[in-house]
Amino acid sequence: MTEPRTYPQGVPSWVDVETDDIESTTDFYGELFGWTFTEATPPQAEFHYLIAQLDGQDVAGVGGPVPTGGPSPGWNTYIAVDDADETAGRLKKAGGRILREPADGGPGGRSVVAADPAGAGFRLWQARRRLGAQLVNAPGTWNFSDLRAPDPSAATRFYTEVFGWQTQDSGAAILLRQPGYGEHLRTTIDPDIYERQAAIGDDGSFADAIAFASPAAESEAPHWHVSFAVADRDATAATAQRSGGTVLSQEEADWARTAELRGPGGEEFTISQFLA
Repeated sequence: MTEPRTYPQGVPSWVDVETDDIESTTDFYGELFGWTFTEATPPQAEFHYLIAQLDGQDVAGVGGPVPTGGPSPGWNTYIAVDDADETAGRLKKAGGRILREPADGGPGGRSVVAADPAGAGFRLWQARRRLGAQLVNAPGTWNFSDLRAPDPSAATRFYTEVFGWQTQDSGAAILLRQPGYGEHLRTTIDPDIYERQAAIGDDGSFADAIAFASPAAESEAPHWHVSFAVADRDATAATAQRSGGTVLSQEEADWARTAELRGPGGEEFTISQFLA
């Protein structure tokens, strides 16, 4: 039996999208990524939460409707913590804001809705029964989240204080690392991680990589952006358009072909076809 994937303190562990129309959202992502959905909340609940799965493994969540006065529909990134209440306290001392106080999400875990000093929203997740995304980086699953802010260097100082992240400026973006994450992966689900990195000339430091921070576009508000891996960017973009989504832009790079999409509820995200 395969051991479950776990996430240590300070590592992004889960993504979900909040929407005012769960049915159209699940139809869209089911067609786009092949996801199936299981209801995680009681039928009589006012707010419904569904777990998206691919090949029987948890990959993301869909919740709604969006509460009155809540944020606009969009993708959310959760950061794993050992103690949601304690981390919320440190977050406030570092200049962040708590938008929803720590609350239990049933037996699955405990969450906090927060924002950094620049206004980028994110969430904390203290896992209990639900440990986080169990399948990642495969086509149709979450690949990574990146922080988009007018001043990435200033924005990341908050996260280094709260979570102990390390930063490495690579020019176009800042690589964010959580010390010890690579060793966690090696001893749990990826025993060959350092050998693979050595084969491509890396010294092993990328094993601790958890996210990127990059400059926001002039019209963009600070936010955490979500990317999903796909096998074929063009085919996936075409499916998105047929299913009620919009292709906002496309980009070619040496290592990936990407497209930014907008889902039927207005949520924006990126798809990435990685090149060998």
